[in-house]
Amino acid sequence: MSLFRKTVPPASPAGPLPSKVAFLALNLALGDRLALIKKVLARFPQPADALLAGEAELIAAGIDPEKAALLTSEELLTLANKEFDRLMEKGYSLLTLADVEYPSLLREIFDPPCVLYCAGRPDILEGPAVALVGSRHPTPYGRAMAERLARDLAERGIVIVSGLAIGIDAAGHQGALEGGLTAAVLGSGLAVPYPRSNRKLFDRIVGSGVVVSEFPLETEPFAANFPRRNRIISGLSRALIVVEAAEKSGSLISAAFALEQNREVMAVPGNVTSEVSRGANGLIKAGAKLVESWVDVAQELPSPLRETLLARREGAPVPLPLLSDGEAAVRGLLSADAPAAVDELLERTDLSVSELLTVLLSLEIKGVAAQIPGKRFLRRL
Repeated sequence: MSLFRKTVPPASPAGPLPSKVAFLALNLALGDRLALIKKVLARFPQPADALLAGEAELIAAGIDPEKAALLTSEELLTLANKEFDRLMEKGYSLLTLADVEYPSLLREIFDPPCVLYCAGRPDILEGPAVALVGSRHPTPYGRAMAERLARDLAERGIVIVSGLAIGIDAAGHQGALEGGLTAAVLGSGLAVPYPRSNRKLFDRIVGSGVVVSEFPLETEPFAANFPRRNRIISGLSRALIVVEAAEKSGSLISAAFALEQNREVMAVPGNVTSEVSRGANGLIKAGAKLVESWVDVAQELPSPLRETLLARREGAPVPLPLLSDGEAAVRGLLSADAPAAVDELLERTDLSVSELLTVLLSLEIKGVAAQIPGKRFLRRL
């Protein structure tokens, strides 16, 4: 009998555990070879089948002998099980390409990560999102613009995605936290959040949003990891905004990924004499949408999201968005001044926990509900 059958625990109500462990093993073995992961999954849609295959079969499928030996080793499965156990101990979750909960936009890119380690609320990754990136050494103007744009968009139900870096990334996350939801994508493992100076921000995001990584828990923030994580930042988003960037910067790498992924690319104009503005200004000259406010961003988003956002301009009447019967029923249970806990709402509906959380997320995205600390909900419209 194979080691895989001995070491992988049986499926549990929490999810398809053998499949998740198999995906973890694949990521641990080939995480530095995205093209090879894609080749393995093309031949073995279920990674468990690759782990159970013999070395000769893997080599025949185009896997080099060294990696074939690693994929069929006892040590790999031991490491994968330990990694999964530690992930569960920390209260994190894992999304794999086999999961229906895996973000649909990210699944569409050329090389989606086969696993996403998640700390916080992975459900928000399915909400309408905009990436906001820029310089690690912004001017006061750039920082203020990032915070304002992020806050204004988050207040209208847009999830702000960025990379937790110092500078514009951090300003975007902070602005989003003031108005709504944000997601951070790391270039390190969740157990080694980088930079250390943003550890408190990491904790805040985990508390109300989500932090994700494709890298194993203890992965250090190696320089090569950050261009890779940039494809996830843009892949999760419908559009990407650059706020201050030098001519050669990680933000422009993100913009290039966004263009490859058919996302909208936008930029905030900066001082023409400032080195830190040359990248963003160059994008505008090349055809990127010039952004002065959240309205400019909303105008480039797909319908009907665009119309819903633009209906919320200051001074304009705010129509109630179209709600399903279930959404309308849950909205009717919410109050604008007395927050309701999930347990309280469960007692007043016939919904399961997962169904209720799905409805509440939809109401957040449509801007008619807001979550506050303690997993309590208020009505916004």
